[in-house]
Amino acid sequence: MQLYCDSLTEYKRLATLEVKVGDLLIGNFNPIRIQTMTTTDTMDTAATVAQTIRCIEAGAELVRITAPSKKEADNLLVIKNELHKRGYNVPLVADIHFTPNAAEIAARIVEKVRVNPGNYVDKKKFEQIDYSDSEYLEEIDRIRERFSPLVKICKEYGTAMRIGTNHGSLSDRIMSRYGDTPMGMVESAMEFLRIAEHLDYRNIVLSMKASNPQVMVQAYRLLVQTMQQELGHCYPLHLGVTEAGDGEDGRIKSAIGIGTLLEDGVGDTIRVSLTEDPEFELPVCKDIVKRYTNRNDYTTIPPVTTVPYSPFTYQRRETTSVENIGEKHVPVVVADYSKKEHLQAADLAPIGYQYDEPSDKWNIGDAAADYIYTGKQLPSFGLPGTLRVVIDAEYWQSLTNKQELVPYFDARHYVTACQQQEIGHINFVQFDGNHLDTEDHEQLLLQLANATVAASTVLVATATGSNAMAAIRRLFITLLDKNIHVPVIIHSISHQPSADEHLIHHATEAGALFLDGFGDGVWLSNADDQPALLTLNNVAFGILQATRTRISKTEYISCPSCGRTLFDLQETTARIRAVTHHLKGVKIAIMGCIVNGPGEMADADFGYVGSGVGKITLYRGKEIVKRGLNSDVAVNELINLIRENGMWVEKN
Repeated sequence: MQLYCDSLTEYKRLATLEVKVGDLLIGNFNPIRIQTMTTTDTMDTAATVAQTIRCIEAGAELVRITAPSKKEADNLLVIKNELHKRGYNVPLVADIHFTPNAAEIAARIVEKVRVNPGNYVDKKKFEQIDYSDSEYLEEIDRIRERFSPLVKICKEYGTAMRIGTNHGSLSDRIMSRYGDTPMGMVESAMEFLRIAEHLDYRNIVLSMKASNPQVMVQAYRLLVQTMQQELGHCYPLHLGVTEAGDGEDGRIKSAIGIGTLLEDGVGDTIRVSLTEDPEFELPVCKDIVKRYTNRNDYTTIPPVTTVPYSPFTYQRRETTSVENIGEKHVPVVVADYSKKEHLQAADLAPIGYQYDEPSDKWNIGDAAADYIYTGKQLPSFGLPGTLRVVIDAEYWQSLTNKQELVPYFDARHYVTACQQQEIGHINFVQFDGNHLDTEDHEQLLLQLANATVAASTVLVATATGSNAMAAIRRLFITLLDKNIHVPVIIHSISHQPSADEHLIHHATEAGALFLDGFGDGVWLSNADDQPALLTLNNVAFGILQATRTRISKTEYISCPSCGRTLFDLQETTARIRAVTHHLKGVKIAIMGCIVNGPGEMADADFGYVGSGVGKITLYRGKEIVKRGLNSDVAVNELINLIRENGMWVEKN
């Protein structure tokens, strides 16, 4: 096992135990299951049943329902009976946080219960407490005392369990010893898992959710490694990015986190947490999962014997600087205009450049591409000074005035051009990850040992087939092994049939690499005839934003809503987005209740949290600033809070 998966170069599902949830089997190479969670009040039986049916008909194989207290847990039986009466037998999952007695009721009714280790016994008040070893063990004994009754009930009733850690609700005890880290998330779950194993109960699924895909991915990898080393086996894994948000951003963030793990065969069931009606989560789940069904179009990649980087911590690959690419520069974005004929100034608007003809000036947006690839044509108008043009090398060589242009070579052509000293000040060079060990590419890597050549070279890494990400990752591993520091642009090419699947493809394949510190730029292309420049540019910057490698806009950490939510999350998120979307780099959390709110907001600048019916509490980081505001004034108060902290700017 290579640290956390069976292979970094060949797609293989991780072997896990098999868990039975009603009649549904999870793990042990069964199909990857998709699920969602209702957003209705659990005491509103009719609404919950109706929404559950919509989710089932949209494809949900499990449906989760919140049970914050005993009365909701009791009502799960009414909901289940009504669903059965209508012919729906999909397993139900009770979502439990603070109430062990509700969990014990639900475990006798539904097919699965979810418990959050950070909330089930421990408390979270953001207090720093120093525990001696003996005091820490006493707390573990207290957990055993409170958790064991639920385990015994689940054994008796054949009920499955999810031990679901959330980054935002790590307890003060875990935080005091492990800090706000992936390892803390893993240990939080392992404490509960050890108790269950001791009681000979193994019908368990685990999850490590975070709103930051990087934290989420590292936590799952560490969990797999820990289970293998300590237990000798792995439990099935439920994957998800919590509080992903809505729209395009929520889909990008979810695809990056979930897809990165599924690419390596890690994950047995998924949920995409969007701030939208739950039935809209299922098509996204399907688009993600279908990528891992009947994989048979991949090429053989040279295996990895030693991993020269840590998949458990983030460190950007060390590179040299070639003009504005590599080293400490933020990753660049390349827009593909090679299919666009008769390029006009107005055609650059989708990639962030607005031309004002009366003043003959360009207005440049925060999400403006850095390079455009035009193939065998040149723009007939003056470009803004921040934008560079990349053209095919043969065309570049035929030009007289080419100093400001960037040639794009293939590997063989570049080796020859270097020998003949016919290269530019900066050169893009295509490197096909599907043919890593061919003579052309070996010669190119040898050429890059020449410091003079390397100083002007930017590799453009491409690959095709279902294991394209692994092929490009193998290239990065080769560069690390050979101590080659040239910057690399990741060129993701999608052959998917729909716009939604293009987004999933790009977010997964490019995002997975950026999470591991690989990549100095991103270039997205769709293989169909329509270049979709605006969408591709938005997705490119969305990937960089979600991987925290280049911040170009406001970031929203918003939960998907559930029966605990105390206000209309979708409407409120839209209102807040409408007045704050221009605040580049500001992170705003919008939470329906306190379950994960304060903790998940530790990564945010400001928080807007439901604290009662129609009541809102505002946070600055982890600190409460204003409590119990009426919801009709809370958005304006949020703006005032941002202004008071010097982070407000007026819209242009």
